[in-house]
Amino acid sequence: MKKILILFITLLFFSFTSTETRPYKKGIDFFKGNYMEALDKARKENKPVFLDVYASWCGPCKKLKKTTFKDEAVGEYFNKNFICIAIDGDTEEGVAIINKYNVRSYPTLIIADYEGNMRTKTTGFVKPHILINFGKRIVP
Repeated sequence: MKKILILFITLLFFSFTSTETRPYKKGIDFFKGNYMEALDKARKENKPVFLDVYASWCGPCKKLKKTTFKDEAVGEYFNKNFICIAIDGDTEEGVAIINKYNVRSYPTLIIADYEGNMRTKTTGFVKPHILINFGKRIVP
């Protein structure tokens, strides 16, 4: 009887803690590909590009990825209105982006049109509501 009770409690516990039963919160869905491919996708969808220029060793960059970029409202707004891409500034492609947009610190967040012309940029860690307001400078 004791084993059955333990089994029942264990099954009950897992049924309530299963990830399938919890509401799923989705943040920014970053494009998997290079910057030129992201611009092409943006052109086809008639959207601007949201570009996160980061470094793997950067503390504020890691905090953005763990918090702001995972925020549900941020994801909803940016996924609807932009083609989002994150590029490591320490890569060959990243160096080209740094030179093109005059990036001087990490993270640098850039909004560009689908031709790659910068519309606005900001640097450093930002909270979710600040990032949404940043995006609304270009897409109300």
